[in-house]
Amino acid sequence: MLKLYHLPISFNSRRVWICLLEKKLDFELVEMKLDGDQYQSEFLKMNPFHHIPVLEVDGFPIIESFAILDYLETKYPTPALLPTNPEDLAIVRMVQMVTLTEFIPAMTPLLRQMMGFGEETPEKIEQSKEKIGVVLNFFAEKLRRSPYFGGEHLSLAELVAGTAIPFLPQMGIEMEDYPKIKEWCDRLMQRSSWQETQPTPEAIAGFKAQMKELMSKR
Repeated sequence: MLKLYHLPISFNSRRVWICLLEKKLDFELVEMKLDGDQYQSEFLKMNPFHHIPVLEVDGFPIIESFAILDYLETKYPTPALLPTNPEDLAIVRMVQMVTLTEFIPAMTPLLRQMMGFGEETPEKIEQSKEKIGVVLNFFAEKLRRSPYFGGEHLSLAELVAGTAIPFLPQMGIEMEDYPKIKEWCDRLMQRSSWQETQPTPEAIAGFKAQMKELMSKR
């Protein structure tokens, strides 16, 4: 039995959740509140770094979302979420890593401000938007030949980039400036896996309140 320990609002968690849905696997969701439950001894046995997500497979814990995605793709290869064409595979991996190392760090100041976790300087916000623009232009170029990064079909690149990019309008970045990316986002949002896992306004508001309460106690 597959058991996913996750936080619904987390990009890292959601990409695994979508993978499980896209592959139509049976699994159990265990929601973590991150108010101390990540430090419980049973959870620390699975992940001593107290991060989510964790996928437990018949007592075998897998940490780090990219490792989990690779496990699921290898263990359950149908439907395939990695292309076999070398160029397409390279694009998928580039998008995954650029999202992790360039996009999300650039997005973080905007995310913190949107969530009310602190004020950022205008200079920092402008730097973030400039860096995000570079990433979105890079991604748009990779989508010029096909509807998805891996070609004609959904790939792991969508699961990684496509759980973060759709939040940009809430942070003041208009997707109309990036028509290829907007079309791609609209395509993803038509899928039941994206709709089922999309954080609701209530969930976002609840997370904000919880995090503010935790931060006030530090």
